[in-house]
Amino acid sequence: MLKRLLAEVKEFKWVSILTPVCMIGEVIAEMVIPRLMARIVDDGINAHNMQVIISTGAVMIVVALIALLFGVLGGFFGAKASAGFARNLRKAMFDNIQTFSFANIDKFSTSGLVTRLTTDVTNIQNAYQMILRMAMRAPSSMIIAMVLSFTISARLSTIYLVAVIFLIFVAVFLMRRVTKYFRQVFEKYDALNESVQENVRAIRVVKAFVREDYEVSKFQKAAENIYQMFVKAEKNMTVVMPVMMGTVYTCILLISYFGARMIVSNALSTGDLMSLLTYCMNILMSLMMVSMVIVMITMSQASAKRIVEVMEEKSAITNPADPVYEVKDGSISFQKVSFSYHEGSEEHVLKEIDLEIASGQAIGIIGATGSAKTSLVNMISRLYDVSEGAVYVGGRDVRAYDLTTLRDAVSVGLQKNVLFSGTIYENLRWGDKNATEEACREAARLACADEFITQFPKGYETKIEQGGTNVSGGQKQRLCIARALLKKPKILILDDSTSAVDTATDARIRQAFKEKIPDTTKLIIAQRIASVMDLDKIIVMDDGRVNGFGTHAELMENNEIYRELYESQTSGARDFDEAS
Repeated sequence: MLKRLLAEVKEFKWVSILTPVCMIGEVIAEMVIPRLMARIVDDGINAHNMQVIISTGAVMIVVALIALLFGVLGGFFGAKASAGFARNLRKAMFDNIQTFSFANIDKFSTSGLVTRLTTDVTNIQNAYQMILRMAMRAPSSMIIAMVLSFTISARLSTIYLVAVIFLIFVAVFLMRRVTKYFRQVFEKYDALNESVQENVRAIRVVKAFVREDYEVSKFQKAAENIYQMFVKAEKNMTVVMPVMMGTVYTCILLISYFGARMIVSNALSTGDLMSLLTYCMNILMSLMMVSMVIVMITMSQASAKRIVEVMEEKSAITNPADPVYEVKDGSISFQKVSFSYHEGSEEHVLKEIDLEIASGQAIGIIGATGSAKTSLVNMISRLYDVSEGAVYVGGRDVRAYDLTTLRDAVSVGLQKNVLFSGTIYENLRWGDKNATEEACREAARLACADEFITQFPKGYETKIEQGGTNVSGGQKQRLCIARALLKKPKILILDDSTSAVDTATDARIRQAFKEKIPDTTKLIIAQRIASVMDLDKIIVMDDGRVNGFGTHAELMENNEIYRELYESQTSGARDFDEAS
């Protein structure tokens, strides 16, 4: 885990090395100052020698400035190294997330990924900066101060040694108790982020159903869980400071008492006692810093594990060793295809599917909710891989193609239509980033979107708000269809993409497809019989199986499910846009 994290230091390796070097330089300079103070007291003040006081004081100022310079440089390099490290971690995670298949995405919740990219990385950033600065400064300060103390008086320095050993035992004991709480607390952040994310994304639904109180309660519960975990951890941590300060004051009193007796007996000078007291504070304060570093590392361990988990996740779908870079045509063949969302599961969502679809055909797919219509079309562009059997596109197993090549040839209007912040032009060019304005307009005309776009004051330069909140459901669907058409695919899949469109517009879209893109294989998933009845063939799905495959007339004659669905939708019912 540590090796994988440190691999992301990359170009910030040198500033990561310079940070501890500067911190050690600062410590060495600081450790010289107490000895200079002792010289001022012993050889200057006590000897009434002003020349020693002035010269030593000047040296002290220079040493203090050197310590300040090293401290500033250490802070600068440490901030740059930690911020750069955090940037690289976020980029590494985000880049890897882009390679995930749907199966990988299903493994991680959206809120969990957001927490990893934000809170968890911030924890690692803080811990890394603390390690570069304090983890080097504190131990070196403690060791140097201890060595210099023993050169002054081994007898008095033994007091430090006993205190340090005692405090190390206290710190280790408390850290082991606190660790379990910090491991749990970051998992609670997922629930908190999920609550915020759902609330903001669905704020219109929340207000429409007057559920603000419920959402507030849910958020408060998630926040309270985090609060309780931190309180438990902090209760243990509060013991550290009083114990350490008590030990520090005890050391000062003991050194002052025994040191004063040694001064009286001429076994120690006043300046040396001052140095020992200064080193005492340095040693014990350094130990407190070490305990803070341990706390930070403890907090970041859970975050590090969660980050590495995302970075090391391998996509369930990868390119073959020698991929095919050309899709000949839009023909589709399912051969004994079975599929399960969970690897190794015996319960399949798709069960022994056999289908042959010729290039350029318009195929409707219909069936009850949960009959695996979407799962069926997801196999074509390898959004998931089949569990058994094989899917062929253009005469080749889809697993033989380069993924980019295959997905460029298969354009999908997903069940959940998503628009991005930006102009209508920018959204359409997701289908083809180099598309001309005329190509965008032509795709919009085919999708019957041009008629409402031109009514906007800014036309195609109209800004789409986040999530497409400033356009209606039907308008959003038509924009997404236009975006899919801009890819000029060999296969076009529309997954219930006209459900929010009136039947007249739906019919015009299908007619445009028939006239303008006759060579493109079209798969249209729909809930309305009227949306598919005039297509070349219709697939009837039922419980993950193909219950029927044929024309409208054929299915009406020999498929009970299709006939019942047709009769239920046409027995006296009419759409609002039909003439009365």
